[in-house]
Formats: sequence, C-alpha cells, structure tokens
Amino acid sequence: MASGVNSSLMVDPNLESSAIMNARFQFDVETLARYLASHVPGFYGPMSIEKFAGGQSNPTFLLTAQRGRYVLRRQPPGALLKSAHAVDREFRVLTALSHTPVPVARALHLCEDRDVIGSMFYVMSFEEGEIFWDPSLPELPAGKRSAIYDALLGTMAALHDVDVEAVGLADYGRAGNYFSRQIDVWTRQYRAAQTDALESVEALIKWLPANCPAETGKPSLVHGDFRIDNVMFQRGTPQVRAVLDWELSTLGNPLADLAYFCMCLRLPRNGHITGLEGLDRVALEVPDESAIIEQYCRLREIASIENWNFYLAFSFFRLAAITQGVKKRALGGNASNDKARQVGEMAGVLARMGAELI
Repeated sequence: MASGVNSSLMVDPNLESSAIMNARFQFDVETLARYLASHVPGFYGPMSIEKFAGGQSNPTFLLTAQRGRYVLRRQPPGALLKSAHAVDREFRVLTALSHTPVPVARALHLCEDRDVIGSMFYVMSFEEGEIFWDPSLPELPAGKRSAIYDALLGTMAALHDVDVEAVGLADYGRAGNYFSRQIDVWTRQYRAAQTDALESVEALIKWLPANCPAETGKPSLVHGDFRIDNVMFQRGTPQVRAVLDWELSTLGNPLADLAYFCMCLRLPRNGHITGLEGLDRVALEVPDESAIIEQYCRLREIASIENWNFYLAFSFFRLAAITQGVKKRALGGNASNDKARQVGEMAGVLARMGAELI
C-alpha cells in the first residue's frame, strides 16, 4: 500500500482496472448490476467495477453506476478459516453505529446468496475524504499533526463508550474472559495456518495465558484493527469522516484497541503497516506512547492501566497470527492481493517484537 492521502474509501490511485484483475475475483458485472438494482434503493446501472489494490482480507471493489458510486466488500473465494472474513458482521456493526457519535459509511445491503458473485458480500456508501497511511503524517506541517491524533483518540474513546445494548449489539460477542478467549481463538487460527516453526510464537502462546489480567468492567465494542489508515478524515481538517474495516470487531476489553493502536506505531517503517520505529516523535510533534495512554485514560475517565506489556504482547501475537493466515492463503492461491506473501513473512518479525515484551 502506498503512502499518501486518499480521496476515496480506500486508495483511488491504486485501483486496478477490471481488465487486469486476477480472474479469481472477477464476476459477471451485468448479473451483479441487475441484483443491486433490485435490492439497493436508488441504484441504477449499468456500472463499471474496479478492485481496490489495498487490503489483504476481504476483496473490496468500487462500483461506479449511473447515479453514484458504491463500495462492495466480499469474502474471498476458496476455503476459509472458521469465523474469518465475516462481512455479515461488518454490515451489522455499520448498521448499528449509524446513529452514534462514531462516524461510519452507510450500510446499504447485505447479500448472503453466494450464487450472485460466488461469495457473501455487502454494499456500502462511497465516502470522500483523506486517509493517512504513514503515522508520521509527512503530508502535514508539524503544527497540525497532534490534532489528527486527538481526533483518532477521541473517536476511539467514543467507540468504547457506545451503549451496546441501546444499539442492538448486546449479543455481538460473549461477555467476560475476553483476552483468555482471544488468546485461544488466535492460537487456533495460527495453528490452522501454520507453515513454519517460530520460537517467538511458541513463547507467546505459553506466556500469554499464564499472565492474563483479570477482567473488570462492562465489555465495550472493540474495533479490532484500529489504526491510522483505517480512519478517514474530512479533507483538509482533523475531523473524522468514517472508521473503516470492521471485520475483526466484537465485544470485549477496550484496551485491546488502545494497545493495538500503540503497537502499530511501534512497527518498522518498511512493513506492510508503516510504523514509527526509530523516528524522533518530539521533532515530528507526534505524541509518544505515554501521552497517548494518558489522553485515552482522561477521555474515558480511567485512573491508570496496569500490565501494559501484556496488552502490547497480545497485540503483536494476534497480528502475527493474522499475517500467518495471509501467508497460508497466499501459498494456497487464495489471497486477495499480490503482496500477500510479503505480508505473510511479517509473522516472524511481529512475534519476535511481542516476545521481547515478556
């Protein structure tokens, strides 16, 4: 994924034309257009389709029809790991958040009939705005960078303060023992996708369950992939327009999102997720980790966070398991992006960074 500012839901400059799309992700445009005309109010064909080059999990397409543009997210073809690529959950959470302070794209239609294009998919509104792919924010002058981080943390706090019962998401995940269950889930996901023996992963699989903090408080809605390039901003302002990519969302401990966000900022500069490793944050006028934690705690009226290294180590382990799944799909020919093998090779790097915290 290229660095820079985006004017669409994902990355307009990296759109692939339908003529060069991998044949595995092509589908009958006319059939889809007829289906959408019958199920999406205001949709009117014919239409053209372009595939967003970004994204390793659920292939995402820009639909340009006679009366507007839309975004389609689908499950990838081929054998899928259990509970992975849950586009129906994405659709549900977008619908639930439509009348909350958390800005999201409008969920328009969910299609569970796999005969239409070969897999489950949903359609949402196309949103205009900016996406920053580099957390050092080189596009902005130093004096404007902190406002972006203020907006990110304010949005994260607003998400975690959503009343899940009031928005119909009380059953969106199981209550209690969030990290214990997540460790078990991602251990099984890693084992299902394992291709190599990684000592760092084995160390985390052993250490994390033995050092899991006790759960306190009510579960929150957790995004699961809250990072700077999954948030769209109003062009030229620090105002958030839409939080993107809800595939990993569930009910759980909100510190999972905070730790994941901070983990992303720790990553190397040259990984598939650009981090801030080695950069002078003071010179950049980008907040450091302690300032981020302090601001989040103030926004949510939390006194302090104990066992911070556990939450970070878990985040590294989970992302290592996710990237291992990408590698497995790439080796099996089912990945949604030509860069999938490169992403998959990050599993070992992430696991080593996590193991260094324990």
